[in-house]
Amino acid sequence: MVDLVLGIAAAAAASTFYSLGIALQALDARETPDHEHLRLALVWGLLRRMRWLAGTGLSILGFPLQVLALMLAPLVVVQPALAAGLLVLMLLGERILGEPAGRYEYVAVSMIVAGVVGAGLTAPPRSTMHSEELTITLVLVGLGAASLIPYLMRALGRSNAVVTMVGAGLAFGWSAVATKLASDDLAIGHLLPAAAWGLSTAAASLVGVLGEMSSLQSRPAIQVAPVVFVTQTLVPVVLAPILLGESFSRTPLSGVPLGISLALLVTGAALLARSPLLLALMDGEAAGPGGTRATRIPEPTSEASGSTPSPADASRETIRSSPASPAGEPPISTTSTSPARTPR
Repeated sequence: MVDLVLGIAAAAAASTFYSLGIALQALDARETPDHEHLRLALVWGLLRRMRWLAGTGLSILGFPLQVLALMLAPLVVVQPALAAGLLVLMLLGERILGEPAGRYEYVAVSMIVAGVVGAGLTAPPRSTMHSEELTITLVLVGLGAASLIPYLMRALGRSNAVVTMVGAGLAFGWSAVATKLASDDLAIGHLLPAAAWGLSTAAASLVGVLGEMSSLQSRPAIQVAPVVFVTQTLVPVVLAPILLGESFSRTPLSGVPLGISLALLVTGAALLARSPLLLALMDGEAAGPGGTRATRIPEPTSEASGSTPSPADASRETIRSSPASPAGEPPISTTSTSPARTPR
């Protein structure tokens, strides 16, 4: 039980670094040109931005903590527990934006906390017994191929935002499974296989980051964040019993309480990823006097002048009106176009 608690704590620490990293990366990703969609030029351009590099550095710091978590706790607990980083972002958003969390955020947080506690109490024992190498290879090759479908569609001159989001989530899911395999090899002293899995994790993460950043160019974060998070969480959880010996049948009531806990956790994290507070933080909005967030919003079409909003403005989605406006002034609406990727 001590190892399990320490593993969840390590996962929460890792997710904190991941979440802070993506918050910084998102500020630059939304400024990239559309023609770099799903191209390495997108990452190459971002690599020359100090803020994006700082976010990447924070994400890298989270990786050894995730490995440590997987050495102490089963994957079916560690991967969903990475949602804890969203709680840190929410608290950070409250301080920076000067806006308290609302009922929506508290409901989502309660679901995450209940899910983490329930998963910890009903989790299967950590296992280092894997399926046959051929099975692991075939499953991971299939998963990797599926994550590359958006790039194939791009090469054929077609693009679909939902496919790109799911592809990014699949790549991050591949990375989570590879990280688990690396941690198991590291625990028994197989350094070369562990290093090889670590390199494959980096490659899969690059595919996922490129897909996620590209998704932001055509869809608002309120759509991108939940799809990527849910995909990258459910894929490892589904594969853990098949590949990694973490069978739900070895848990109380044949895995029913564990399944309910995981469903609560994933749903709560997906809801929190859509939180206007988090999305506003990742859009780089600053708090104004009295806790308001002043941002530009699209001007409505004027019948008198015949003017219409620009395509960039028209693509923005108003997600929330700020509270705490001074007396006599209408609330200020905010917009968000940046991603919230829950930590991997």
